Amino acid sequence: MSKATMLNMAGAEAGTIELSDAIFGIEPNLNAVHEVVKNILANKRQGTQSAKTRAEVRGGGRKPFRQKGTGRHRQGSSTDPTQVGGGIVFAPKPRSYRYTLPKKLRKLAMLSMLSSKAQENELIVVDEIRFEGPKTKEMVKMLGAIKAEKKALIVMAEKDDNIIKSAANIPGVRTALVNTMNVYEIINHNSLILTQDAVKKIEEVYA
Repeated sequence: MSKATMLNMAGAEAGTIELSDAIFGIEPNLNAVHEVVKNILANKRQGTQSAKTRAEVRGGGRKPFRQKGTGRHRQGSSTDPTQVGGGIVFAPKPRSYRYTLPKKLRKLAMLSMLSSKAQENELIVVDEIRFEGPKTKEMVKMLGAIKAEKKALIVMAEKDDNIIKSAANIPGVRTALVNTMNVYEIINHNSLILTQDAVKKIEEVYA
């Protein structure tokens, strides 16, 4: 077990917290992270790209010009891909890019990113984040006090609408739950902010 300094919303030290070495102290596996990020981005693709093949474009009824004497290449159809307005050779069609990865690989990638953030001092643990209502100004003040980077991911143990709404209008700041955070979001943010309860829940989920 390694120990990390825990801060409060004012940026002052609020004690220490023990971090499991099995979750926050492993050697990051970059290949696993790469595979999972690639999978997440592929699953986000809409797959709606579409173009017409030579069988689907309009025309092609008669020979566009005579075989000889024009000085042009011989051509039998106006739908040929070499013609202006012709079909596309290997036309893309709507398809799903989704695929799944083994659960063990996804878990390894998540542990790799959590460990990487801890080792690179990009992990910030806050004892508690609580707002009486949606307060963007208070959220900005807190982020400055704990010295979070402009791109920060705040991970909560349970959904808190006040936290979500307070961070919604701040560029580069996103919120997530322990159960919904993913490797791509973690790698795409410079600071990973965890509440004390979120750390405990992460250790329960990924134990």
